[in-house]
Amino acid sequence: MVKLYNEFERVLVDEDTIQSRVTELAAQISAEYKDAGSIVLVGILKGSFMFMADLVRQLTIPHYVDFMSLSSYGTSTESGAVRVLLDLRADIYGKNVIIVEDIIDTGNTINYLHTMLNTRQPASLKTCVLTRKEDKAKGLPVDYLGFEIPDVWVVGYGLDLADRHRTWPFIAELKPEVYQ
Repeated sequence: MVKLYNEFERVLVDEDTIQSRVTELAAQISAEYKDAGSIVLVGILKGSFMFMADLVRQLTIPHYVDFMSLSSYGTSTESGAVRVLLDLRADIYGKNVIIVEDIIDTGNTINYLHTMLNTRQPASLKTCVLTRKEDKAKGLPVDYLGFEIPDVWVVGYGLDLADRHRTWPFIAELKPEVYQ
């Protein structure tokens, strides 16, 4: 049996650091929305599922969750056109909405989401992003950010390479030979 750790260059963010930051983000969101009534958290599948689950369990305000599934990578490492695979089930008109995303790399997905969801006229639209690659997508709307990471391929805590390595409780850098 091949040991999966052999594909990792290093662990960038350990489990305890992730959980501590998720708690901080949930406290910040809870404080900012304490008088706003219910908020809608829109998890972007599949990558946000671990982050979203941990985040919503820490919130102390009324909320409900919905999900969208988009594709920009498929099974390759080259980013392409964004496609909606699963749309929201509920109407977000007049509601406070927070997009929960695993990573901002090129910015294509988050730009697409903002444009599309703003046409549905939410009361507010913010983003909560687990990771953003340093020096990339700086001008994009990120209201709540977990971690700035280097411009490398990362996996774990929802992040993947062709649907592999999503469920590790930490964020690791892959060795370049694994994805090139």
